[in-house]
Amino acid sequence: MHKSSAWPLAGMYAVLIVYASLYPFDHWRDQDLLPWSFLFHPWTRYWSAFDVVSNWLGYAPLGFWLTLGALRSGRQQGSVMVSVMLGATLSLVLESLQSYLPARVPSLLDFVLNSTGALCGASAASALEHLGWLDRWSRFRARWFVSDARFSLVALFLWPLALLFPAAVPFGLGQVLERLEETAGAWLQGTPFLEWLPLRPVELQPLVPGAELLCVMLGVLTPCLLGFSIIRHRHQRLMSVAVVVAVGVAASALSAALSFGPRHAWVWLQLPTWLGMSLGVVLACVMTTLSARACLAFLLCVLVLNLAILNQAPASAYFAQMLQTWEQGRFIRFHGLAQWLGWLWPYAVLVVVLIRAGSSDARQT
Repeated sequence: MHKSSAWPLAGMYAVLIVYASLYPFDHWRDQDLLPWSFLFHPWTRYWSAFDVVSNWLGYAPLGFWLTLGALRSGRQQGSVMVSVMLGATLSLVLESLQSYLPARVPSLLDFVLNSTGALCGASAASALEHLGWLDRWSRFRARWFVSDARFSLVALFLWPLALLFPAAVPFGLGQVLERLEETAGAWLQGTPFLEWLPLRPVELQPLVPGAELLCVMLGVLTPCLLGFSIIRHRHQRLMSVAVVVAVGVAASALSAALSFGPRHAWVWLQLPTWLGMSLGVVLACVMTTLSARACLAFLLCVLVLNLAILNQAPASAYFAQMLQTWEQGRFIRFHGLAQWLGWLWPYAVLVVVLIRAGSSDARQT
């Protein structure tokens, strides 16, 4: 039985589906309808190609990860059927809950498309198993990664997705202090506890170029060190540095293109960013000789320092413009998902570091 990354990926993807299906989570009310009444309604008369494709593709990864996790755990028989039933059940529950949200409309077409997407994803995973691709992945993983690498692999998989929501500093994830202060102030407004909130003597100021350079460097080092903690050999670590930089640059460029237009895809590549990325790559290459335990120790220091610096700066000056762009039409739900990933990813990595520090693989290397 394998300790597969598919199970945590399936769980996290299910959470993302719940978020996207029930967003914006407000104005709940009973509309005097049976929650499952949409199953007996006629087919939706007005739909767009984007809605059809997104509802179909949205559940395909869930079916894929569920089936993959079952297959890698030794549960061969009935894995596709169980995965499809789980996907269809989740879709049925969420469509039923949408009947309590005036801003959302439950639809039989959406339920059918979701279930079909889960079937396609589950069938794809089963096909890969029969073609021998899962065995090839198992051999590749055994050559490259330590046995207990699943949580670190999940975090690395989510890193480029977290970069899709633009931050004040390139690769600067986890900037939550200002938003937490605003949220706490709003919740405590009109209560005596409002006076308990600490007051800053001065407003947050944008980072100077030197501090921005340092944050970019630390932002590049974070996924590199996380990868080093689970990658077996030095030459493999060197290759992973190139992959991390390429994926990070591509995700940041896509983020800028979605926010400001394709012409501005590379506007974030200013001098501090270039220098920070270069220094991060150099330091990462030097650290390829470290043991896994030393990489985890350095990673912990890098995370704490980066978060401390980033949270002394305000949110991006273009946040309002980005919010307006992302919240128009089809980006509204993706905006929230990417933002939450960008906020929480570094703190999730902190948890992964603590888990890895106590594992036998980290102690032995």
